[in-house]
Amino acid sequence: MSDTVRRHYVTNTALFWLPIGLAVAPQVLLLTERGLTPAAIAGLVAVHSLTAAGLELPTGGLSDVLGRRVILAAAGILMCAGFLLLGLATAPVAAGVAMGLKGAARALSSGPAEAWYVDSVRARQGPDADLRTGLAHGATASSVALAVGTVVGGVLPWALDGHGDGLKEATGGAVIPLSLPMLLAALLALAFTAHSLLALREPPRPRTTLGAVLRGVPGTVADGVRLAGRDAVVRRVLLTSAAAGTALAVIELLTPGRVAALTGAAESGAVGYAGLATAGFLASACGSRLAPVLWGGRRAVLLGTGVAAGALVLLGAGPNAVALAGYGLFYVALGVANPNLNELLHRRVPDDRRATALSLESLALQLAGAVSGLVAGAVAGGGVLPWLLPFGSVLVMALLWARSLREVTVREPVSAGGQGQRGSGPA
Repeated sequence: MSDTVRRHYVTNTALFWLPIGLAVAPQVLLLTERGLTPAAIAGLVAVHSLTAAGLELPTGGLSDVLGRRVILAAAGILMCAGFLLLGLATAPVAAGVAMGLKGAARALSSGPAEAWYVDSVRARQGPDADLRTGLAHGATASSVALAVGTVVGGVLPWALDGHGDGLKEATGGAVIPLSLPMLLAALLALAFTAHSLLALREPPRPRTTLGAVLRGVPGTVADGVRLAGRDAVVRRVLLTSAAAGTALAVIELLTPGRVAALTGAAESGAVGYAGLATAGFLASACGSRLAPVLWGGRRAVLLGTGVAAGALVLLGAGPNAVALAGYGLFYVALGVANPNLNELLHRRVPDDRRATALSLESLALQLAGAVSGLVAGAVAGGGVLPWLLPFGSVLVMALLWARSLREVTVREPVSAGGQGQRGSGPA
């Protein structure tokens, strides 16, 4: 039964990230082809991030109150609408709406699938069930799905580049080769919606009304925020997510343009960046597979953040060949750190606040990413300057994880009311 739960979780995770992978290579280049500047594109990315950030806690609380799969299905519908609009949008306002819809989908989806998996495993195996292996498999699935999507999303515009004029004429300029991955992503988002509804079964919840649901969300959110405020492990996890968001936003904003400048054209740049991003996602998958066999807990996170900080130096200051090595190294480090971070988090939160805690983690990543993306967009072209913020953020987190969690155990969760056992267990 546990294998079935893990399989459903891994499949759902892959189906969610595959459409997102399709947009990795062409999104920035599509917006550039529509006439947007790097600063304007950074603003649209901020719309996505801030929308996700604004909805993270309410939607996480809604999942804890209403259930996991209905929230995931809603995320799939919004994701479908966002990708469809982004693929067809020719005006900045429409692109902004599309990014907002994608941000809302991201907020809805940031915690329920993982919360469903952890709830299901612990219901069958008890509170001491192994979580890290399944979480690592889910992280691997997301990385592989992103890699596959990125390859397809990069190759598709290049393969159909010769038909670009025909597409423009037939659609009044709405569809160009760089639009096609977005339209395919919209279709795959519907497959994710169907799987969420059919495969992720959960115990029936008590009958309730819309008013009762909405009244329950603020209390759930408040409990989650209080938990983050008083628990040292949860605070470190959230701060580390913020540092990761800072780094990822800068990498995703600056790298496509750097590759396109090397190849000389947007379409070939999409292919080149697709290859690079695919290598990064596969590197992250390798890191995730290593996570269960390396040190657990704090030491594994320390290793991941320390290596990631060094990789950012190579990315920002090195020539192209050195930057390429730094790119791969960063994603390996991320893959090692993430499953260990999430296991630390799940050991500290009660079941009825799990999705809220995951939404807090995603909120930290999205907010930090929005801010750092705006800063990097404003100083793009300034050499190493855009890389200083992500390097400093990740380095600070590595130094923080170097400090032992002497008085906080990672084995006993803290209850929503704050009464949990604390001790000097392993960190």
